Amino acid sequence: MKDPRPCSIAETLALVGEKYSLLVLREVSLGATRFDQLARNTGAPRDVLTTRLKRLVDAGLLEKAEYSDRPKRYEYRPTRAGLELGPVLLMLMSWGDRYLQEGGFRPMVLEHTCGHELVPQVVCRECGERVEHESLTPHPQVPGWTVTGPVTE
Repeated sequence: MKDPRPCSIAETLALVGEKYSLLVLREVSLGATRFDQLARNTGAPRDVLTTRLKRLVDAGLLEKAEYSDRPKRYEYRPTRAGLELGPVLLMLMSWGDRYLQEGGFRPMVLEHTCGHELVPQVVCRECGERVEHESLTPHPQVPGWTVTGPVTE
């Protein structure tokens, strides 16, 4: 069998596709940067959280900064790469609000600097139109792959 389709989504999921990794990124983007805050707000077991934080730091999504030396304590701050995952979190939140919450309840509402509630959407950089699945045409760039799978010989 041939290897699975080369894919940036798969590579990204290998890094942040585990529940607590995304929740840590959510928390640091909201300003909860210390280990105890992260453990409480994500519900992650401490050993799991330690592992996830190390991986996110090693991958360059978070940076570790000492805030106390007696005892040594660190906080975790998002890097540019970590912040750039923000739109992914916004879209996951929006989808969850639409399809998983009952009665229109939303656990978090975000206000944009314009003063209005943010409703995230994906738009085309060139024309500004909202992107819908039907408006996309995939063009595989990896030799030997088509839209439906590997080229058969």
